[in-house]
Amino acid sequence: MKHTVTLRNGVQVPALGLGTWFLGENKAARAREMESLRTGISAGMTLIDTAEMYGNGKAESLIKEVISDKKRDDLFLVSKVLPNNAGKHRLEQALDNSMKRMGVEYLDLYLYHWRGNYPLEETVAELDRVKKAGKIKEWGVSNFDIDDMEELWQIPEGRNCLVNQVLYHTGSRGIEYSLLPWMREHDVALMSYCPLAQAGTLRRGILNNPVLKEIAKKYNATVEQVMLAWNIRDGHTIAIPRSGRAEHTLLNAQADQIQLTEEDYNAIDQAYPPPTRKEYLDIQ
Repeated sequence: MKHTVTLRNGVQVPALGLGTWFLGENKAARAREMESLRTGISAGMTLIDTAEMYGNGKAESLIKEVISDKKRDDLFLVSKVLPNNAGKHRLEQALDNSMKRMGVEYLDLYLYHWRGNYPLEETVAELDRVKKAGKIKEWGVSNFDIDDMEELWQIPEGRNCLVNQVLYHTGSRGIEYSLLPWMREHDVALMSYCPLAQAGTLRRGILNNPVLKEIAKKYNATVEQVMLAWNIRDGHTIAIPRSGRAEHTLLNAQADQIQLTEEDYNAIDQAYPPPTRKEYLDIQ
């Protein structure tokens, strides 16, 4: 894959990975979804993101089948712990359960899905402990706004956080005002979920936007491909689009070949202006 992101620990990952939200929940779609993930891996999308929450572990179980014939070292596997499992007596068991469902002995990255009732210090201590035990290579957070990140940085071990996964796409740019600059300053990589926008009216509006359609036409591409190329433009962002169909996954992977110009970026800024003030963190 042409576009990659080098994490603070020196590990290089593809800028386009595979999301798995809602995958594995429909038995009738299982074979199709497995083929979609395999297609993505073959196309270089070797980072796979999942969570214990997704289908109550069904997405993780689907991944186990998909990667059973793959070399573990060729993959970068990410999962997330639910807030109610992020305490001293629960996090490691949740991690063990995730690894068992995925059929692996370690995770490359383990994320705190969103903040809950456990003290942040307790969750950080547990994440650091399972890292030292070799069960995870690194850890990060998800759905953390700038106040959360600043609080995290006040905990000495909190500075071991490698990634923050938040919602980010052309129609939702609020993080660019303060959160994203803070992450750049502290070398925390962005993993963007819903990079193609959530379902419904907003997504339809974006896909039919004349500016994006014109840019897509210029590159003989789809609007979705332009959105992904825009998302990973800075070399610090990992986008994890989800698709249950191989043909869509292949199109997502091919977005890696698109190199937008300053003219394109300016046109997108006109259609979807960057924020001029702090906005609430968009969560899906």
